[in-house]
Amino acid sequence: MQIEIKLDSTCAETKIIVVTGKMTEEVQQLVKRLSEETPSLLAGVREESICLLEQPQIIRIYAAAGKVFAVTEDGEYTLRLRLYELEERLVKNSFVRISNSEIINLKKVKGFDLRLVGTICVTLSNGTVTYVSRRYVAKIRKILGI
Repeated sequence: MQIEIKLDSTCAETKIIVVTGKMTEEVQQLVKRLSEETPSLLAGVREESICLLEQPQIIRIYAAAGKVFAVTEDGEYTLRLRLYELEERLVKNSFVRISNSEIINLKKVKGFDLRLVGTICVTLSNGTVTYVSRRYVAKIRKILGI
């Protein structure tokens, strides 16, 4: 796929033109992503008050005891969305699902330990250690290029 940007000082509104030989799944996904206006902020609840969380400050999101939690440097917040809904709203380049119950921010990862057979140990910026489930190991290896 080629990307071309033209700067025009007389242009009043940004315009995107997609030129393609045929409609493919890739083109449909691109159009869908461009047309969606997904909010980058998430509403988290802590101590009966609602806080707006910016995606870059989120370290991990996990489900436990029927609830979904977001962990930041400031603490833990309860979210009212399900993990699959969050997965759709989160920035794809930054967040990745590592198990059925957890999504991590790749930009908040200190390191990956590949010594364990069949899984990957992940150390996050706040010191939390978590594991990639067997089902997601191939996906993580592909993202890491290993």
